[in-house]
This record gives sequence, C-alpha cells and structure tokens, in this order.
Amino acid sequence: MMRSRIPNWMRGLVAGVAIFVVGVMIGVSVWPSATGAAFDGIFSNSPQITGDLIAEMERTYGDIYNRAAPSVVSITALSDASGQMGGATGSGFIIDTDGHIVTNDHVIEGATRIEINMYDGTRVLAKVVGADADSDVAVLKVDVSQDRLRPLPFGDSDALIVGQTALALGNPFAKDWTLTSGIISALNRSIVGLNRYSIGGVIQTDAAINPGNSGGPLLNLKGEVIGINSQIEGGLRQNAGVGFAIPSNLVKRIASELISEGRVHYSFLGISSRPVDLDLIEQFKLPNNIRGVAVLEATAKYPAAQAGIQTLGNDSIDIITAIDGRPVNDFDDMIGYLAIHTNPGQTITLTVYRQGQILSIPVTLIQRPTRQ
Repeated sequence: MMRSRIPNWMRGLVAGVAIFVVGVMIGVSVWPSATGAAFDGIFSNSPQITGDLIAEMERTYGDIYNRAAPSVVSITALSDASGQMGGATGSGFIIDTDGHIVTNDHVIEGATRIEINMYDGTRVLAKVVGADADSDVAVLKVDVSQDRLRPLPFGDSDALIVGQTALALGNPFAKDWTLTSGIISALNRSIVGLNRYSIGGVIQTDAAINPGNSGGPLLNLKGEVIGINSQIEGGLRQNAGVGFAIPSNLVKRIASELISEGRVHYSFLGISSRPVDLDLIEQFKLPNNIRGVAVLEATAKYPAAQAGIQTLGNDSIDIITAIDGRPVNDFDDMIGYLAIHTNPGQTITLTVYRQGQILSIPVTLIQRPTRQ
C-alpha cells in the first residue's frame, strides 16, 4: 500500500483553514495569506459550513435564553437605615413550583423589604426562607400561582471541564434579563464568604459578570444551572474577565437544607495549611510531583488531630493527598469537597504522605464552629 505525502504548502493550507474557522466563530476573520486561489478551489464550501455553525450557535443561545429567562427574576432589596430607605439590586432564579427562589445572601443582607420582578411582568414581595453567610446563598419564597413558576434545572458541577461554554443570565446595572457568554476558565477556586470562611469548589468564568448579576444563574448549553454568579475580581467593581460562581452541587445542598431546616451544617477538620511549593519540597525532601494539602497545624481539640494528623515538625510534615480515594490537589479542592460531599458526624478516610509513607487515616467530622 502506498502512503501519500502531504506537501508542505498543503499542511499550511489546512492549518490556515482551521485558524479561519476558529476566528469566524469568535467574530474575527483570520484568512491565511499564503494560500491564494488554491483556498477557493479546494475549500469552496468552507464559508457555508462556517455560516451554518454560527447560525446553529446563535439558535442554541437564543433557545437557552427563551427557556431560561422566564425562570430568572430581578430582585430589589430595600432597607431602612437611619430613617432613610436604601436599596440594592440583584438577580435570582426559580428552583421549584412552590415559589422558592435562590439568590446570593449578600443581595438581600439586611433588607426589610424584598421586591421580585418576574419576566412576565409580575411584581410581588418575597420573604426570606433562609440565608447562609458561609456559602453566600439565600432562599426566598413568593406567593405566586404555579402556572407562573418555571423552575430551572440543575446540572452537575462535578462534571464540568475547563473550556466549556458558560452563559450568565441576570440583571447587571439594572439591565434586566441580560445574557452574556464565555467559557469556564478554571475550577476549584475559592472565594471568601460573608463570615470570612472560604467557599471552595468555585467556578471561574470569563462570561461578563457585573454588579446586579449576583444571584443569577450560570448556565451550560443544556440550559442547566451550573452555578450562581457571585463575585467578580477587579478594581472598579466591573467585569474584568474574572468572575466567580458558586457550584451548582453546593447550591442544591444549601438550598435543600435552608428550605427543610433553615440552616446549613458544614463539616470541619480543624487544620491550617500552606501550599506545597518548591521550598517545602526541598525542605522536607518530598517527591517533586506531590500535590495535596500541607498541614501546618492540627488543633488538638478538633477531629484531624484526634485522628492522628500531625502538626508541622522540624523534620516531618503531613500532606493530605486524597479524601475517600479522591485526589486533593490543594486546600481549595479540599474545602470544596468537604462542603459538597460530606456532613458532620460522617467518617472519611484521609490519604496522608508522611516521611515517605502513605497512611490511611479515618477521621470523624464535626460541625464547623461559628466564626467569631
């Protein structure tokens, strides 16, 4: 069998076509300059193919918007401070036909009156079912007939991958029902909650998120909620391409407990940590590819220390590398897993690297102490 050789000019041509298709899909025409008439002769259908892809993407975005917008609400939270009524605006979304709405705790914090504006023009007051400062999630309830309530489905945030499309829907700068698009830029980030505890497992996205988007959904291309848009990173309180959303699997758990109990129960290990960096690797002669949580201190009265996790010593440091067999890459990864997948009273197994040995240490978790 003969193997054909592809001339160098054709390799460049193929690469140029790939660049062109990607460029058109993001709104930038990038034509290869060296291909000349050969491009038109060999790939005469490419513009039509690209046009079809763009049209399909537009239809997908439009369909998601039309299905999700009636589930998203605009929130005005009013408070009476020193005799003067002030207000803040944000977003939320309907999660069931009982009238429950999820938003951020910081959107409604301190409010004495919460006004809901729905997509069909319905305006109604909401009451607070429960709010959790640890996760910055709150659940509201409105008294509206079921035929006007269109819940959004939740997706699985554990199944997300970096690079997949993410759509934010909300009310930035009081511009109601605004759709913005981007990708998932990173996973397992952490942000600080209202009571200074870290929120783990957070989604980073470059979909435009601005003041007023808080509490609105981050959606995948199935129209499922994969997170609640919560914070942005930037000096001027406006989009800088770095936004953060609380993962949907954590939101589902928080909302369920707030509705059923009015509060949330978090697990607690009782350790402080530091990154596993080159200095630490050299100091303790660790494998240079080790990843995990380096334990600085395991407080004596808390579960980790009581189970045998050791505080940093002169010649030894414990590195937590997995929980229940699931790899833990860093502290953000660990707190996200504990918040989403564990409960106080549950016994987990920590995989720990200590002086060249791999240990399996069972730990029974307790309720997280209240931050003072």
